Amino acid sequence: MTYNKTTSSKTALTGSGVDLHLELKGSGLRVGLTEALREAVRSGRLTPGTRLPSSRALAQDLAVARSTVTECYSTLVEEGWLTARHGSGTQVAERAQPLRKAAPAPQPRQSKPTHGLGPGAADYADFPRTAWLSAARRAFAAAPHSAFGYGDALGRMELREALSNYLSRVRGVYADPGRIVICSGYHHGLGVIARSLKEQGTNTVAVEAYGLSIYRDLLSDAGMKTPPIEVDEGGALTIGLDTLPPAAALSLTPAHQFPSGYALSTERRSTVIDWARRTGGILLEDDYDGEFRYDRKPVGALQGLDPDHVVYFGTASKSIAPALRLSWMVVPERLMPAVTRAKGRVDTVSVLDQLIFTEFLTSGAFDRHVRSRRHSYRQRREDLLHAISIQTEDVKLIGMAAGLQAVLTLPTGTEAWMPQAAARQGLTVSGLSEFRHPQANGPGRWGDGLVVNFSAVSDSAWPSALQSLMRVLP
Repeated sequence: MTYNKTTSSKTALTGSGVDLHLELKGSGLRVGLTEALREAVRSGRLTPGTRLPSSRALAQDLAVARSTVTECYSTLVEEGWLTARHGSGTQVAERAQPLRKAAPAPQPRQSKPTHGLGPGAADYADFPRTAWLSAARRAFAAAPHSAFGYGDALGRMELREALSNYLSRVRGVYADPGRIVICSGYHHGLGVIARSLKEQGTNTVAVEAYGLSIYRDLLSDAGMKTPPIEVDEGGALTIGLDTLPPAAALSLTPAHQFPSGYALSTERRSTVIDWARRTGGILLEDDYDGEFRYDRKPVGALQGLDPDHVVYFGTASKSIAPALRLSWMVVPERLMPAVTRAKGRVDTVSVLDQLIFTEFLTSGAFDRHVRSRRHSYRQRREDLLHAISIQTEDVKLIGMAAGLQAVLTLPTGTEAWMPQAAARQGLTVSGLSEFRHPQANGPGRWGDGLVVNFSAVSDSAWPSALQSLMRVLP
C-alpha cells in the first residue's frame, strides 16, 4: 500500500481475521491512521470486543514503521477507544459504542383547530412587531458600549427611571428608581420576594381563595404557609386578618381580582393598609392587568397609599407578550437589602430587551399599543355579554368591565362536564373550581362557573370562538 499526503488511501486489516477497509486522511501517517481507526469504531464498523492486528502485522500491511502503529494504538488506548492487555492483544473497548442515528421524531397527530380560551394566553398575533423593531433600532444606536456587558442585578437604570415616570403617571405608584427591581416575569419576582421575606423571619403569606396554583406552589416551595382569604364582590375579605401570625404577608390582586373580576373595595383597601401598619406585615400587590379597565379610568394601585408596606408587581406579559420575560417590582426600602441578596449579583433579564422596552415606553409606543388592545378587549367583553343575554338566562357574567378574562356563573352541577363539552366544539376553557384554594371551605361564593379568556384569540378568530362557546352553554 502507498500513502499520499494530499489524497486518501484505503487498506484492509487482515490479521486476526479482521477484514476492514480504512481510509487514511490527513497530513501524516500516524494522524491519518489514528483518525481512521477512531472513525471505524465510531461508525460501528469495528464493534466492541473486536481484536485488532498486532502492531507488527498492521505495520507490514501498511508498509510503515512499527513505531507509527504503536503510537497510534497507545493514543487510542489513552482516549478509551481501545484496550491493550498483555497476552490478549489490542481490542476495541466495550464502552466505545458507535454513534446511532436518532429515531425520527413522531409526527404529531392532526387535531381539530382549537380556540384556546384558557387563562394566561393572549392574542400573540397582535404583538407590535413594527413598533418594537423601530424601538430596537433606536435603542441599539443610542446604547453605550458598556450596555453590552453584564447588567446590574437590579436592572438597567434607564428602564427603572422610565418605569418610575410611567407607574406614577398611569398607576399612581410611588416608584423611586432606586427601589425598582427588574425581573424575568412575575413568577421570578415572587420567588425573590419569598426568599427575602423568609430571610427576615416571615413564614406565612396569606393568599386569595381564588388564584393560580402555580404561585401558591412557589410560595409553599419557599417554605411559606399559604392560608386562603375568602373573596366576594368587594374583593378579598379582610375580617380574618388579625388571625394571621405577626410579620405575615398578604398577596392580593386589588385592582382586578383573579379570576373573579372584582376590585378591592375602598373600605377594605383602608383595612389592609391599617393591618400592615399595625402588625408590620407586607402586602404583595399583583397588578397583572391594571391598564385594562373599560368602564372608567383604572383605579390606582394600592401601593400609592403606603409605599413602605406594599411590594408592587407589574408585568409586560399581558400588555405586550410573556415571551419578553419582563416584569418589575417596587420594593419598600426596608426590604431592599434582602431583595438585592436574593436577586443575585448578575442581572437575569436580557439587557438588550430592557433597552428596547425603555425606548418603547419613553417614545409613547407602549401607550399607543395598550390603547389599541384596550379598545379591542372592551369590544370582545361587550360581545360576550350581549351573546349571553340573548342565549340563556341560566348563565351570568360577573365582575367589573376590566381585564382579559371573565367568569361565567353556571347552574349547579354543570361545571364538571362543561370543559369536555367545550373541547368537542374545539374550545379550551377552565372551570372556576380549578382556581379554588385546596384549603378553602366549600365551593366558594359563586359555585359552578367557567373562566373565559376573551383575549386569547385573534380578532379574526374571536367571532367563531364566541359562537362555539354559545353552543355549549346550558
